Amino acid sequence: MLPIELLRVYSPSAEVRGHGGDTAVLQVGKKFVGLQNITQAGNYALKLHFDDGHDSGLFTWNYLYDLGTHQDAYWRDYLQRLEEADASREPLGIEIKQV
Repeated sequence: MLPIELLRVYSPSAEVRGHGGDTAVLQVGKKFVGLQNITQAGNYALKLHFDDGHDSGLFTWNYLYDLGTHQDAYWRDYLQRLEEADASREPLGIEIKQV
């Protein structure tokens, strides 16, 4: 089982990972993010539709397996990067979700 927050902050999208080099964008305020939908992308990946509007990036089966296998290490790294950036998992304000 993979926490939705972990999936969101490690999304394989360019918006999260950047466009090469050291351009990754630290995702903050995602503690309560949820999933609205999951769609299949061929036979090789899933597209996750998060309730904060993020839905780019394809989660291949290999990438999902890697996240599951190294979940603890990825989580520790994420928390450390948040601390170094003096950032938080908590959302900054009141989030209004449309249904």
